[in-house]
Amino acid sequence: MDTQQFNEQIAQHSSWISPLRSEIAKVVIGQQALVDRLVLSLLCKGHVLLEGVPGLAKTLSVKALAGAMHAAFSRIQFTPDLLPADLLGTMIYNPESRQFIAKKGPVFANLILADEINRAPAKVQSALLEAMQERQVTLGETTYPLPNPFLVLATQNPIDQEGTYQLPEAQLDRFLFKVIVDYPNRDEELQVLDLMSSTSPPVETQAVVTIEQIDTSRQLMDKIYIDPAVRCYIVDLVRATRAPETVDRTLTGMIRAGASPRATINIALASKALAFMRHRSFVTPQDIKDLSHDILRHRILLSYEAEAENISTDDIIDRILSKVPVP
Repeated sequence: MDTQQFNEQIAQHSSWISPLRSEIAKVVIGQQALVDRLVLSLLCKGHVLLEGVPGLAKTLSVKALAGAMHAAFSRIQFTPDLLPADLLGTMIYNPESRQFIAKKGPVFANLILADEINRAPAKVQSALLEAMQERQVTLGETTYPLPNPFLVLATQNPIDQEGTYQLPEAQLDRFLFKVIVDYPNRDEELQVLDLMSSTSPPVETQAVVTIEQIDTSRQLMDKIYIDPAVRCYIVDLVRATRAPETVDRTLTGMIRAGASPRATINIALASKALAFMRHRSFVTPQDIKDLSHDILRHRILLSYEAEAENISTDDIIDRILSKVPVP
Protein backbone atom coordinates (compact mmCIF):
# COMPACT_ATOMS: atom_id res chain seq x y z
CA MET A 1 0.00 0.00 0.00
CA ASP A 2 1.42 3.39 -0.98
CA THR A 3 1.38 6.45 1.24
CA GLN A 4 -1.58 8.09 -0.50
CA GLN A 5 -3.78 5.01 -0.08
CA PHE A 6 -2.75 4.70 3.54
CA ASN A 7 -3.55 8.37 4.20
CA GLU A 8 -6.98 7.87 2.59
CA GLN A 9 -7.62 4.89 4.85
CA ILE A 10 -6.60 6.93 7.88
CA ALA A 11 -8.94 9.76 6.86
CA GLN A 12 -11.78 7.25 6.37
CA HIS A 13 -11.34 5.40 9.66
CA SER A 14 -10.76 8.56 11.70
CA SER A 15 -14.06 10.06 10.54
CA TRP A 16 -15.64 9.30 13.95
CA ILE A 17 -13.36 11.76 15.72
CA SER A 18 -15.00 14.90 14.35
CA PRO A 19 -18.58 13.87 15.35
CA LEU A 20 -17.26 12.89 18.78
CA ARG A 21 -15.64 16.30 19.26
CA SER A 22 -18.81 18.04 18.07
CA GLU A 23 -20.98 16.04 20.47
CA ILE A 24 -18.72 16.82 23.44
CA ALA A 25 -18.66 20.51 22.39
CA LYS A 26 -22.42 20.65 23.01
CA VAL A 27 -21.68 20.30 26.70
CA VAL A 28 -18.05 21.36 27.20
CA ILE A 29 -17.07 24.82 25.98
CA GLY A 30 -13.45 25.17 24.88
CA GLN A 31 -10.93 22.84 26.57
CA GLN A 32 -9.82 21.52 23.16
CA ALA A 33 -6.54 20.18 24.53
CA LEU A 34 -8.43 18.23 27.19
CA VAL A 35 -10.87 16.76 24.66
CA ASP A 36 -8.01 15.80 22.33
CA ARG A 37 -6.22 13.98 25.17
CA LEU A 38 -9.39 12.05 25.95
CA VAL A 39 -9.67 10.97 22.30
CA LEU A 40 -5.99 9.98 22.29
CA SER A 41 -6.56 7.91 25.42
CA LEU A 42 -9.29 5.96 23.61
CA LEU A 43 -6.91 5.18 20.75
CA CYS A 44 -4.03 4.22 23.06
CA LYS A 45 -6.08 2.39 25.72
CA GLY A 46 -4.41 4.75 28.18
CA HIS A 47 -5.57 6.17 31.50
CA VAL A 48 -5.80 9.93 32.07
CA LEU A 49 -5.34 12.04 35.20
CA LEU A 50 -7.05 15.45 35.03
CA GLU A 51 -5.80 18.06 37.48
CA GLY A 52 -7.35 21.46 37.96
CA VAL A 53 -9.25 23.65 40.38
CA PRO A 54 -12.98 22.95 40.90
CA GLY A 55 -15.44 24.10 38.25
CA LEU A 56 -13.30 23.63 35.13
CA ALA A 57 -15.48 20.85 33.62
CA LYS A 58 -13.15 17.94 34.41
CA THR A 59 -15.95 15.63 35.56
CA LEU A 60 -18.33 17.05 32.95
CA SER A 61 -15.85 16.30 30.14
CA VAL A 62 -15.52 12.65 31.14
CA LYS A 63 -19.29 12.24 31.47
CA ALA A 64 -19.77 13.90 28.07
CA LEU A 65 -17.25 11.50 26.52
CA ALA A 66 -19.01 8.50 28.07
CA GLY A 67 -22.39 9.72 26.83
CA ALA A 68 -21.04 10.06 23.28
CA MET A 69 -19.96 6.40 23.18
CA HIS A 70 -21.78 3.09 23.07
CA ALA A 71 -19.90 1.88 26.15
CA ALA A 72 -20.47 0.99 29.81
CA PHE A 73 -19.70 3.86 32.21
CA SER A 74 -19.18 3.95 35.98
CA ARG A 75 -18.70 7.02 38.13
CA ILE A 76 -16.96 6.41 41.46
CA GLN A 77 -16.78 9.23 44.00
CA PHE A 78 -13.59 8.69 45.98
CA THR A 79 -14.05 9.47 49.68
CA PRO A 80 -11.95 8.79 52.82
CA ASP A 81 -14.28 5.98 53.92
CA LEU A 82 -14.16 4.11 50.59
CA LEU A 83 -13.00 0.47 50.69
CA PRO A 84 -11.28 -1.61 47.96
CA ALA A 85 -14.38 -3.83 47.77
CA ASP A 86 -16.45 -0.75 46.88
CA LEU A 87 -14.42 -0.54 43.66
CA LEU A 88 -13.49 -4.09 42.76
CA GLY A 89 -16.28 -6.13 44.29
CA THR A 90 -16.10 -8.98 46.78
CA MET A 91 -17.00 -12.61 47.44
CA ILE A 92 -20.50 -13.14 48.87
CA TYR A 93 -21.67 -16.35 50.51
CA ASN A 94 -24.73 -17.95 48.91
CA PRO A 95 -26.51 -20.05 51.57
CA GLU A 96 -28.52 -21.97 48.96
CA SER A 97 -25.50 -23.29 47.06
CA ARG A 98 -23.23 -23.08 50.12
CA GLN A 99 -20.61 -21.42 47.96
CA PHE A 100 -19.01 -18.02 47.68
CA ILE A 101 -19.92 -16.12 44.49
CA ALA A 102 -18.23 -13.08 43.02
CA LYS A 103 -20.08 -9.78 43.27
CA LYS A 104 -18.33 -7.54 40.73
CA GLY A 105 -17.84 -3.88 41.55
CA PRO A 106 -18.28 -0.73 39.43
CA VAL A 107 -14.73 -1.09 38.06
CA PHE A 108 -16.13 -3.62 35.56
CA ALA A 109 -17.01 -1.03 32.91
CA ASN A 110 -15.39 0.48 29.82
CA LEU A 111 -14.96 4.00 31.19
CA ILE A 112 -14.32 4.63 34.88
CA LEU A 113 -14.59 8.15 36.26
CA ALA A 114 -12.51 8.17 39.46
CA ASP A 115 -13.69 11.52 40.79
CA GLU A 116 -11.34 13.23 43.29
CA ILE A 117 -9.11 10.15 43.28
CA ASN A 118 -6.75 11.61 45.89
CA ARG A 119 -9.51 11.74 48.54
CA ALA A 120 -9.38 7.96 49.12
CA PRO A 121 -6.65 6.38 51.29
CA ALA A 122 -3.72 4.40 49.92
CA LYS A 123 -5.37 0.99 50.28
CA VAL A 124 -8.14 2.06 47.88
CA GLN A 125 -5.75 3.70 45.43
CA SER A 126 -3.56 0.60 45.35
CA ALA A 127 -6.63 -1.54 44.59
CA LEU A 128 -6.62 0.05 41.14
CA LEU A 129 -3.01 -0.93 40.34
CA GLU A 130 -3.78 -4.38 38.96
CA ALA A 131 -6.83 -3.14 37.10
CA MET A 132 -4.96 -0.26 35.44
CA GLN A 133 -1.92 -2.25 34.37
CA GLU A 134 -3.08 -5.83 33.74
CA ARG A 135 -6.73 -4.90 33.04
CA GLN A 136 -7.93 -7.64 35.33
CA VAL A 137 -9.27 -7.97 38.88
CA THR A 138 -8.64 -10.81 41.31
CA LEU A 139 -11.51 -11.69 43.64
CA GLY A 140 -10.76 -14.55 45.98
CA GLU A 141 -8.86 -17.17 43.97
CA THR A 142 -10.26 -16.17 40.57
CA THR A 143 -8.98 -13.51 38.17
CA TYR A 144 -11.59 -11.76 36.03
CA PRO A 145 -10.70 -9.82 32.85
CA LEU A 146 -12.00 -6.28 32.56
CA PRO A 147 -14.01 -5.11 29.52
CA ASN A 148 -12.30 -3.86 26.38
CA PRO A 149 -11.62 -0.97 26.30
CA PHE A 150 -10.96 -0.22 29.97
CA LEU A 151 -9.97 3.35 30.80
CA VAL A 152 -9.59 5.08 34.15
CA LEU A 153 -10.23 8.80 33.84
CA ALA A 154 -9.37 10.34 37.20
CA THR A 155 -9.71 13.89 38.50
CA GLN A 156 -8.01 15.67 41.36
CA ASN A 157 -7.85 19.17 42.82
CA PRO A 158 -4.27 20.49 43.26
CA ILE A 159 -5.19 23.24 45.72
CA ASP A 160 -7.30 21.67 48.47
CA GLN A 161 -4.99 19.32 50.40
CA GLU A 162 -7.18 18.90 53.49
CA GLY A 163 -8.21 15.26 53.80
CA THR A 164 -6.39 14.11 50.66
CA TYR A 165 -3.85 11.37 50.03
CA GLN A 166 -1.12 11.94 47.45
CA LEU A 167 -1.06 9.33 44.69
CA PRO A 168 1.99 7.03 44.89
CA GLU A 169 4.54 7.16 42.08
CA ALA A 170 3.70 3.59 41.01
CA GLN A 171 0.12 4.61 40.32
CA LEU A 172 1.01 7.90 38.66
CA ASP A 173 3.25 6.00 36.24
CA ARG A 174 0.24 3.98 35.09
CA PHE A 175 -1.48 7.09 33.72
CA LEU A 176 -0.76 7.77 30.07
CA PHE A 177 -1.44 11.51 30.46
CA LYS A 178 -1.54 13.98 33.29
CA VAL A 179 -3.48 16.91 31.87
CA ILE A 180 -3.45 20.29 33.61
CA VAL A 181 -6.88 21.83 33.09
CA ASP A 182 -6.70 25.64 33.00
CA TYR A 183 -9.28 28.42 33.14
CA PRO A 184 -11.24 29.24 29.94
CA ASN A 185 -10.57 32.47 28.10
CA ARG A 186 -13.02 35.39 28.17
CA ASP A 187 -15.07 34.39 25.12
CA GLU A 188 -15.31 30.77 26.28
CA GLU A 189 -16.46 31.85 29.73
CA LEU A 190 -19.16 34.00 28.16
CA GLN A 191 -20.37 30.93 26.24
CA VAL A 192 -20.37 28.91 29.47
CA LEU A 193 -22.47 31.65 31.06
CA ASP A 194 -25.00 31.56 28.21
CA LEU A 195 -25.21 27.76 28.23
CA MET A 196 -25.33 27.03 31.94
CA SER A 197 -27.03 30.03 33.59
CA SER A 198 -30.54 28.56 33.61
CA THR A 199 -32.55 26.05 35.62
CA SER A 200 -33.54 23.99 32.56
CA PRO A 201 -32.23 20.38 32.35
CA PRO A 202 -28.60 20.24 31.21
CA VAL A 203 -27.76 19.20 27.66
CA GLU A 204 -26.64 15.59 27.37
CA THR A 205 -24.47 14.00 24.71
CA GLN A 206 -25.79 11.29 22.39
CA ALA A 207 -23.84 8.15 21.47
CA VAL A 208 -22.08 8.66 18.12
CA VAL A 209 -19.11 6.26 18.40
CA THR A 210 -18.96 2.50 18.84
CA ILE A 211 -16.21 0.42 20.40
CA GLU A 212 -15.84 -1.42 17.08
CA GLN A 213 -14.97 1.84 15.29
CA ILE A 214 -12.28 2.60 17.86
CA ASP A 215 -10.86 -0.95 17.60
CA THR A 216 -10.61 -0.62 13.81
CA SER A 217 -8.84 2.71 14.19
CA ARG A 218 -6.34 1.17 16.61
CA GLN A 219 -5.44 -1.56 14.13
CA LEU A 220 -4.72 1.08 11.48
CA MET A 221 -2.90 3.31 13.96
CA ASP A 222 -0.46 0.50 14.77
CA LYS A 223 0.77 0.62 11.16
CA ILE A 224 1.78 4.30 11.31
CA TYR A 225 5.49 4.67 10.61
CA ILE A 226 8.06 5.96 13.11
CA ASP A 227 11.43 6.67 11.53
CA PRO A 228 14.48 5.22 13.35
CA ALA A 229 15.78 8.75 13.92
CA VAL A 230 12.49 9.75 15.54
CA ARG A 231 12.54 6.62 17.70
CA CYS A 232 16.03 7.56 18.90
CA TYR A 233 14.72 11.07 19.63
CA ILE A 234 12.04 9.60 21.91
CA VAL A 235 14.61 7.51 23.79
CA ASP A 236 17.00 10.47 24.11
CA LEU A 237 14.25 12.67 25.58
CA VAL A 238 13.29 10.10 28.21
CA ARG A 239 16.91 9.31 29.08
CA ALA A 240 17.55 13.04 29.52
CA THR A 241 15.03 13.06 32.38
CA ARG A 242 17.21 10.53 34.23
CA ALA A 243 20.51 12.37 33.67
CA PRO A 244 19.52 15.97 32.83
CA GLU A 245 23.03 17.28 33.42
CA THR A 246 24.12 15.53 30.20
CA VAL A 247 22.01 17.94 28.14
CA ASP A 248 21.95 21.03 30.38
CA ARG A 249 24.40 21.63 33.23
CA THR A 250 22.00 24.02 34.92
CA LEU A 251 19.74 21.02 35.63
CA THR A 252 22.37 19.23 37.71
CA GLY A 253 20.79 17.95 40.91
CA MET A 254 17.29 19.10 39.94
CA ILE A 255 15.75 15.66 39.33
CA ARG A 256 15.50 12.97 42.00
CA ALA A 257 14.16 10.30 39.62
CA GLY A 258 13.45 10.36 35.90
CA ALA A 259 10.83 8.75 33.70
CA SER A 260 10.62 4.97 33.36
CA PRO A 261 10.65 2.98 30.08
CA ARG A 262 6.86 3.09 30.29
CA ALA A 263 7.18 6.76 29.31
CA THR A 264 9.18 5.79 26.20
CA ILE A 265 6.48 3.32 25.17
CA ASN A 266 3.69 5.80 25.86
CA ILE A 267 5.30 8.61 23.85
CA ALA A 268 5.69 6.31 20.85
CA LEU A 269 2.13 5.03 21.14
CA ALA A 270 0.56 8.44 21.73
CA SER A 271 2.55 10.04 18.88
CA LYS A 272 1.12 7.40 16.52
CA ALA A 273 -2.36 8.24 17.77
CA LEU A 274 -1.74 11.96 17.30
CA ALA A 275 -0.48 11.36 13.75
CA PHE A 276 -3.64 9.32 13.13
CA MET A 277 -5.82 12.19 14.40
CA ARG A 278 -3.95 14.55 12.09
CA HIS A 279 -4.55 12.21 9.11
CA ARG A 280 -0.87 11.43 8.68
CA SER A 281 0.80 8.06 8.06
CA PHE A 282 4.01 8.89 9.91
CA VAL A 283 5.16 10.47 13.18
CA THR A 284 7.04 13.77 13.25
CA PRO A 285 9.25 15.23 16.02
CA GLN A 286 6.60 17.93 16.52
CA ASP A 287 4.06 15.23 17.47
CA ILE A 288 6.44 14.13 20.21
CA LYS A 289 7.00 17.69 21.43
CA ASP A 290 3.25 18.31 21.58
CA LEU A 291 2.77 15.28 23.85
CA SER A 292 5.90 15.36 25.99
CA HIS A 293 4.57 17.57 28.79
CA ASP A 294 1.40 15.55 29.39
CA ILE A 295 3.29 12.24 29.33
CA LEU A 296 6.37 13.22 31.35
CA ARG A 297 5.19 15.76 33.94
CA HIS A 298 3.92 13.14 36.41
CA ARG A 299 6.88 10.81 35.89
CA ILE A 300 9.64 13.22 36.96
CA LEU A 301 10.40 13.57 40.67
CA LEU A 302 11.99 16.90 41.54
CA SER A 303 14.76 17.28 44.08
CA TYR A 304 14.52 19.56 47.09
CA GLU A 305 16.81 22.04 45.29
CA ALA A 306 14.38 22.33 42.37
CA GLU A 307 11.41 22.80 44.70
CA ALA A 308 13.32 25.43 46.67
CA GLU A 309 14.01 27.34 43.44
CA ASN A 310 10.35 27.06 42.41
CA ILE A 311 11.20 25.01 39.32
CA SER A 312 8.34 22.83 38.04
CA THR A 313 8.47 19.62 36.04
CA ASP A 314 7.13 21.56 33.05
CA ASP A 315 10.14 23.90 33.30
CA ILE A 316 12.46 20.88 33.29
CA ILE A 317 10.70 19.39 30.25
CA ASP A 318 10.94 22.74 28.42
CA ARG A 319 14.71 22.84 28.96
CA ILE A 320 15.18 19.21 27.90
CA LEU A 321 13.13 19.77 24.72
CA SER A 322 15.24 22.81 23.88
CA LYS A 323 18.55 20.94 24.38
CA VAL A 324 18.00 17.47 22.92
CA PRO A 325 18.84 17.56 19.16
CA VAL A 326 15.79 17.22 16.92
CA PRO A 327 16.17 14.83 13.94
